[in-house]
Amino acid sequence: MPILSAGKKAMRQNTVRRARNLTYKKQYRRLLKEARVLLGKGDTNATEKLLPDIYKALDKSAKRHILKKNTASRYKSGITKAIARARSATPS
Repeated sequence: MPILSAGKKAMRQNTVRRARNLTYKKQYRRLLKEARVLLGKGDTNATEKLLPDIYKALDKSAKRHILKKNTASRYKSGITKAIARARSATPS
């Protein structure tokens, strides 16, 4: 436990910021998981409809420094490639 008042204030700020950051983290992780589940079922159309929401959540997390920019970019690239692979694997 901090002794100085500045330390106490920093601790309060930290808990508020952590809670705020966790909401963004949970959001993009939930969307990525949902996309993976849909791809596992072979539902590429529903995954493509989910793609703008995934991009938005990842970009917002990168903007707020919850994720690094290249990490967000890598996640977006990976999910897009997975959709393309699933689409080419299923016969039309």
